[in-house]
Amino acid sequence: MDEKAMSKAYIDGYIERARAAQAEFEKMSQEQVDLAVKTIGKVVYENAEYLAEIAVEETGMGNVPDKIAKNKQKAGIVWNNLKGKKSRGILDTDETTGITRVAKPIGVAAAITPCTNPIVTPMSNSMFALKCGNAIIITPHHKSQKCSEKTVELINAELDKLGYPKHLIQILNEHSREHTKNLISSADVVIATGGAGMVNAAYSSGRPALGVGAGNVQCIIDENYNYKEAVPKIITGRTYDYGIICSGEQSVICPEKDFDNIMAEFEANGGYIVKDKKELEGIREALFQDGKPNRHSVGQSPQAVADLAGIKIPEGTRIIVAVAEGTGLTDLLGGEKMAPVIAAYKYKDLAEGVNIARENLEKDGKGHSVAFHSDSEEHIAYVGEELCVSRFVINQVSASSAGGSYYNGLAPTNTLGCGSWGHNSISENLDYKHLMNVSRIARYMPDNHVPTEEELWG
Repeated sequence: MDEKAMSKAYIDGYIERARAAQAEFEKMSQEQVDLAVKTIGKVVYENAEYLAEIAVEETGMGNVPDKIAKNKQKAGIVWNNLKGKKSRGILDTDETTGITRVAKPIGVAAAITPCTNPIVTPMSNSMFALKCGNAIIITPHHKSQKCSEKTVELINAELDKLGYPKHLIQILNEHSREHTKNLISSADVVIATGGAGMVNAAYSSGRPALGVGAGNVQCIIDENYNYKEAVPKIITGRTYDYGIICSGEQSVICPEKDFDNIMAEFEANGGYIVKDKKELEGIREALFQDGKPNRHSVGQSPQAVADLAGIKIPEGTRIIVAVAEGTGLTDLLGGEKMAPVIAAYKYKDLAEGVNIARENLEKDGKGHSVAFHSDSEEHIAYVGEELCVSRFVINQVSASSAGGSYYNGLAPTNTLGCGSWGHNSISENLDYKHLMNVSRIARYMPDNHVPTEEELWG
C-alpha cells in the first residue's frame, strides 16, 4: 500500500469512529451535552499547571505562569458563556414571522490547532463542537503533538467515567500533510487556527471552513487620555506568554505631545527603549529572517531577544520598545512580532494615528483587532468607522480580552475570525453557533399585510 492509500485508510478509521460516536451522542439531552462540555473545561482548569509546564517544555515558547493563567481563564470564560444556552432541539419561535428554529448537529468537525495555543485551542474547539452534538478530530501542530495529545487524553478519561460515547474527541497520533489533507476533506466542517498555509488549505478542502487571519493588533492612545492607565495594560498584553498571542498588542501609536512622557512611562514599567539605528537593525534581525518570524525569537523572553539582537538591556526588562522608522509598508517592525517587542509611533492628530494603524494592518493583520485607549465616544466611533478590523477593544488588555472576557460582550474563544479582509468566512469570534445547523419551520401567515403597488413604488 502506497503512502497516500495508507494515509487515507488511517484517516478513514478516525472518521468512522467519530461518526459512530456522534450518531449516539446526538440523541442525548441538552443536560447531558452540557455536562460533557463543562467536563472538558473543568479538566483543563484543574490541570492548568501541569498542562502549562508540558506545553512550554515541548514547544519552547511562552512561559509557564502565563500559560497557567490562560488555561484557567479560558476554561472558565468559555464554559461561562456556553452554560445555559440552548443548542439542541427547538431553540425558539418568533411569533411575528412564524419561524421556529431547530438546532441540528453538523456532524464531524476537523480542527487544525497551533503550537502557540496547544492546550486551550483544542479545548475550546472541542467545547464548541460537543455543545452542538458534534464529534471532533484534532490535528495538532507537530511541535505540540505531545501536550495536545495529553490534553485530549485527560479529557477523554473523564468523559469515559461519565459514560459518554468513546471517540467523541480524537486527536491524530501521527502528523503529516497528507493526513491533514485527508482529514479536512473528509470531515463535515473544518476549523483552522494557525499559519496562513494551513488556513488556505482548509478553505481549499471542499468542506465548509472557519479559518482565521494573521494578528497585528494596533494599539492607539487617544489625545488627552491618561497614558499612565494605558501603558501598564499595553505592556501586560504585549508581554503575555512572551508575545505569541495573536490578539496581543503589536504597536503603540501615541500623540506626539505626550510621546516622550509615554516612553518614560514604559521605562518606569520595565521597558527598554530602542532608538539607535544599529540597535533597531539588531532587533529586526532577531525578529525576522527573510521577512518572516525568526523561529529563534518566537515566544522568547526579552533577554533572549536582546541576546539575539546583540544589545544589552537591564536585568528585569519586561518589554522592548522599538521606535520604528516607518510603518509596516517600509519597516518590518510595523508587522506582526512573535516576541515581547512593541513598535512605537507618534502622531500629530488622530487622523494621522489612524493612518499609521491602517498602513501597519496592510502589512499584517488586516481584519483582526485594534486596541484603543480613549474616553471620547466621538473618537471611538471615528476609529471604529475608519479601520477594517473585526473587533475594537476599548481600554482593555487586548491579548486577554479580544478573545472574549468577563468584562466585554465578545464571544470567548481562541479562534478569532478576520472577515474578508483576512480571507476568512467570519468576521467575529468563533463560537458554538458556527458549528450548528439550524432548521427553520415556516408557518403560513394569512394575516400578513401584502403591500399595494402604491405602497411599494409610490
